[in-house]
Amino acid sequence: MKGTKPSNPGVRRSVDLARRHGLSAQAVRNYERDGVLPAAQRSPTGYRLFTEVHAKALSAYLALVAGHGYPASGEIMRAVNRGDIDAALRTIDGSHVLLQRDRETLDAVEAAVAILTGSQRQPQSRSAVPISVLAHRLGVRPATLRKWERAGILQPAREPATGYRRYSPDDVRDAELAHLLRRGGYRLDHIAGVLRRVREAGGTEPLVASLSQWREQLTTRGRAMLIGAARLAEYLDADAGIRRPALDTARNAGSRP
Repeated sequence: MKGTKPSNPGVRRSVDLARRHGLSAQAVRNYERDGVLPAAQRSPTGYRLFTEVHAKALSAYLALVAGHGYPASGEIMRAVNRGDIDAALRTIDGSHVLLQRDRETLDAVEAAVAILTGSQRQPQSRSAVPISVLAHRLGVRPATLRKWERAGILQPAREPATGYRRYSPDDVRDAELAHLLRRGGYRLDHIAGVLRRVREAGGTEPLVASLSQWREQLTTRGRAMLIGAARLAEYLDADAGIRRPALDTARNAGSRP
């Protein structure tokens, strides 16, 4: 790249954009190739010539990644670069919906864990029970437990010979949690998320310690979305500032006799 630095101070090379964000020049070129950055003009020798608009586009993309992840951020930037702002905003809206759903799931986990850890529970049998026994214990129909299984809430094993469901002590715990949450008005998909967290933590007791960390992660993600939105707005304003004069020039040329 030596000797190719453009004379126009407003023009940047791949390496100039890369250094600002701790990236490689190849990463910047890949972003342009993938449509994350708008197409760059080329010098007579074939080098890409980036502008301040590209710098703002790169800043917006990297900020969006922190809140929305790589796939969604790529969709947002490609939509913006092809002029489809509505599609970009729909993707952003979808990420916010997912964040809100995660918040509601966390609220459900905290509520359920508080009930389970604060109540005197009957000691559980360490043997697996059939669906009829579990349904009677919870005061629900077996069909309800089968519905919860289809929703991903319960994962009972099956007897090899008969195929009958057998609910382990952990399955019984999950069913009790689900029953509590259903009485609290939570949807099945939210309950499935709660139970997934319980299984990942290894039970309700270890889960308690991770709840504050989980909420902190959601807060960090929400703040990152705000920063990403601000950077994207800056890029849109910079891009519009270049497009408007070009559009006015084209209109004036078309209106000449």
